[in-house]
Amino acid sequence: MNSENPTAVLPDSAGTRWRAAGDLRNPKALKISLEAARLGSTVVLHCEGQIISRSDAHALSNLIAELLPSSRRMIIDLAGVLAVDSNALGELVLSHMWAGAAGFTLTFASASDSVRGLFESTRLDSVLDLYSSVDDALAAMHQEEVHLA
Repeated sequence: MNSENPTAVLPDSAGTRWRAAGDLRNPKALKISLEAARLGSTVVLHCEGQIISRSDAHALSNLIAELLPSSRRMIIDLAGVLAVDSNALGELVLSHMWAGAAGFTLTFASASDSVRGLFESTRLDSVLDLYSSVDDALAAMHQEEVHLA
């Protein structure tokens, strides 16, 4: 951690959930927590704050690329995201395309009205798999799993 951009990775006591925090001095900085979902090997990344810098967008896509191969299915929970910029949109699209090409499932859930509006105005709602809640995304993954079996 450096004094110019203090960041931290903070595990819970069991080590099963962790949180990556951006600039700890900025309450709106991007914070990410990870949890195993109730369905198989799906993981959920809970994002909170703003994804409005190239470094935050790149950090999120790197985390997706690091974790997705082992879980194969991931939901990005956007419920706590206040704002998204063009860097973040580009990284999310690239991550989604990479995941699909590699045979993984990457979905997005719980976007606020303003974030969903941004996805709609840029027509990314037709590219990204968007669900109104994490539970809806999990249900869709379960349906896909049943259909493939």
